[in-house]
Amino acid sequence: MEANLSSFDIDAPRWDQGTFLGRVKHFFNVTDPRTVFVPEQKLDWAKVMVEKSRMGVLPPGTQVEQLLYAKKLYDSAFHPDTGEKMNVIGRMSFQVPGGMIITGFMLQFYRTMPAVIFWQWVNQSFNALVNYTNRNAAFPTSVRQMALSYFTATTTAVATAVGMNMLTKRAPPLVGRWVPFAAVAAANCVNIPMMRQQELIHGICVKDRNHNEIGHSRRAAAIGITQVVISRITMAAPSHVGLSFVFVQKIKVLHAPLQVMLSGCFLIFMVPVACGLFPQRCELSVSYLEPELQDTIKAKYGELLPYVYFNKGL
Repeated sequence: MEANLSSFDIDAPRWDQGTFLGRVKHFFNVTDPRTVFVPEQKLDWAKVMVEKSRMGVLPPGTQVEQLLYAKKLYDSAFHPDTGEKMNVIGRMSFQVPGGMIITGFMLQFYRTMPAVIFWQWVNQSFNALVNYTNRNAAFPTSVRQMALSYFTATTTAVATAVGMNMLTKRAPPLVGRWVPFAAVAAANCVNIPMMRQQELIHGICVKDRNHNEIGHSRRAAAIGITQVVISRITMAAPSHVGLSFVFVQKIKVLHAPLQVMLSGCFLIFMVPVACGLFPQRCELSVSYLEPELQDTIKAKYGELLPYVYFNKGL
């Protein structure tokens, strides 16, 4: 059917983002790993269609299905703050193909120190890129800041993994297999805040209900980053913990490929579930903001603005 330009709002969520189920459905759509393989030309077409829909200048004969598909590609590949195309590896839609390989090999090669160091470094390098790509892009990050964040995050992860590996050398095999997850969980608590430290230093951009920028809040940044840390740990838990139980007995030849495949099966469901734990567009009471920002809001809006909104990132 043809799109009704008088009533169709391409930015209106297809599912209720105020409910967990609605957010999960939304992220099942935009984190679809098949979008990773969509050609660049098609992604550019999607951006043009979204922008034309916002302006109400779509070509005759445009169908609603076309617009919904364009919005799916746009949300999966372009940053919500800047509108710029994100690098492929850093997109949430790459979490399944990228994460399944890394998780599978971390669980397979955890017995020797060089293997632990190498795969934790690979994993945290991947995470650092994802964290930077999906940050709130209110403030630019310098190359020096990115390098420092990357070094701190990866060093912490490797140190944690090596330390836990040494502590569990004489522990039962099942305990040893939990080392990768413990290292990933600990590293996420450092990696994400470090890669997004500019938001904690300068504050995250907060807006009113109509998307008008009000100011920047460090408290909002802390809340958003904390929620992202919880989501990422939740995302990783089933594949790490679940496979630890499944593969207690050795399956020699097929062990590694099966772990990679099963990690992918876990991640297909856990990426949208974890992303949907909290709304991406967060609502925060004005009373929780910094006193100076509260004064600015009251001077401009009086008591008419009880909440502000911000993009917490993914």
